[in-house]
Amino acid sequence: MNLPNKLTLLRILLVPVYLLCMYLQVIPCRYALALLVFILASVTDALDGHIARKHNLITTFGKFADPLADKVLVLAALAALSDVGNSPVNGIVVTIVATREFMVSGLRLVTAEKGIVVAAGIWGKLKTAFTMVTIIAIQLWLMLQVDFGLVNLSEGVTFAVYVVLWGLVWISVLLTVISGIVYLKGYWKHIDMK
Repeated sequence: MNLPNKLTLLRILLVPVYLLCMYLQVIPCRYALALLVFILASVTDALDGHIARKHNLITTFGKFADPLADKVLVLAALAALSDVGNSPVNGIVVTIVATREFMVSGLRLVTAEKGIVVAAGIWGKLKTAFTMVTIIAIQLWLMLQVDFGLVNLSEGVTFAVYVVLWGLVWISVLLTVISGIVYLKGYWKHIDMK
């Protein structure tokens, strides 16, 4: 197994570590730790693709596993963040993102049967990167509020931060929908509707 594929697997293995940090209240500074784990996992996403392209280590496994690892990481983070009180992430956001991810994964399976590998396109990469940045921003705010006690900020500051985070979440959702439409439009001809 080459290095990019190992990094992809590491990203998947970091997901339960992230979730433990988010949910186990006995862990000191749990949101800070979750943030660090999420950043590490996100860095593996940037590294595996870069190394694979630079050293011509692109594999069929990587083409399938890399986007799958991204989906698992992002959906786990969004689901966990939707459980946090006053989070800008809610069930609607998780449902829209999950629907797009299942649709693209299904599309990949259908086209793989025909020998076509649906690699991540620019819209998918942009969606993933922006969503990861959004999750990091929310996680940072949670860390500052809960782990470091910045809960007594003025209502105006708290509201302003919430509006910015809410905006980031919905831009992520918009990019998710656009990328899903682009994938569906690009590979629709390969779907057998008979």
